[in-house]
Amino acid sequence: MKYALINGILLDGTETMQPRPGLSILVNGDRIEAIVPAGTEGSDYERIDLAGGYVMPGLINLHVHLPASGRPTVKQKDTKRIVRLMTSNALLRAITFRVCAGYARTELLSGVTTLRSVGGIQAVDSCLRDKILSGKAVGPRILAGNMAVSVPWGHMAGSLAYEATSPEAAAALVRKIAEDKPDLIKLMITGGVLDAKSKGEPGELKMSPEVVKAACDQAHALGLPVAAHVESPQGVRVALEGGVDTIEHGAKPDEEILRLFKERHACHIATISPALPYAMFDRSVTGASETEQYNGKLVMDGIIDCAKACLKNGIPVGLGTDTGCPYITHYDMWREVYYFHKLCNVSNAFALHTATLGNARLVGLGEETGSLEPGKCADLVVTGGNPLEDMKALRHMDLVMA
Repeated sequence: MKYALINGILLDGTETMQPRPGLSILVNGDRIEAIVPAGTEGSDYERIDLAGGYVMPGLINLHVHLPASGRPTVKQKDTKRIVRLMTSNALLRAITFRVCAGYARTELLSGVTTLRSVGGIQAVDSCLRDKILSGKAVGPRILAGNMAVSVPWGHMAGSLAYEATSPEAAAALVRKIAEDKPDLIKLMITGGVLDAKSKGEPGELKMSPEVVKAACDQAHALGLPVAAHVESPQGVRVALEGGVDTIEHGAKPDEEILRLFKERHACHIATISPALPYAMFDRSVTGASETEQYNGKLVMDGIIDCAKACLKNGIPVGLGTDTGCPYITHYDMWREVYYFHKLCNVSNAFALHTATLGNARLVGLGEETGSLEPGKCADLVVTGGNPLEDMKALRHMDLVMA
């Protein structure tokens, strides 16, 4: 298929992007073949009139849990029981797959052309990735994490994560997960907001440094990067010392943590969205306890502080929604980009760059996607409004191409 996208205004995904009218994008198969002056497209392309819309690279969401909807809930769910039920027989496993496939499609329709799953059920994520790649399902490119590694009583233990009881067991679990050919390994190093029983406890260290290092060493020996759930300075430090590649969520860093980030060539994946409802919504709406609201604010401030400090010190920062948490749906990536701009004091252009080319580079896809350039995959979206003037233009997609 050969398409000419005409009458659009280009935002190319680079850090200094500016609106570029008067150009047409030629797509041949799955690639951008050329970007040419309007009116020089040639006659052998099917024309798609963008009617003055803004065309830009597809959004990239680096932190997604595909099995969960993000539907608000007042009472915490027993995730262990739910996952046991969803995997108890062939019919329910098939339904689970269909649910995840539906959520992946929703991500795509909201403008996310690439997502990274960081904790799923069994090998559903990698199976869905392969089905999409083969053309048997519609969805974004998926970097699959499948099941994560936690410890007894750790974050997501027994639901979206296996429980490692020793360094040797952690290495064995990494090998087990790797059998399904994931794209990364996820570790649950600290607790989370909803795990905490008292104020100031959401990032309590759960996984020992020895277990972290054993898991990282085994993953790296298999050629797999490691992402880690951490929500406290202690957790960030243990993660970086153990060899983790991406700090998911994060916490207020000190000079030692910033040094470790640079020394380990690690990066921070900011997820402002999930803590914000607990920190800022009225508790009569969320049903959150005073402790949960306090911890939500603590985690949200830590994530923002970590992102700001990393940016100031030249440490790469990426964006993800942590979809699956209450109030964080599979069509909410636009919110994360907006929060990053508003709360981390970056320009609209830099926020959009981070959610496209910046995110692509962090996961090794910078030569494949993330910007509008000849030779790259034709992953792109079109909005009626200009996101460089108002990030909320990303709420409504006129066209998505993957």
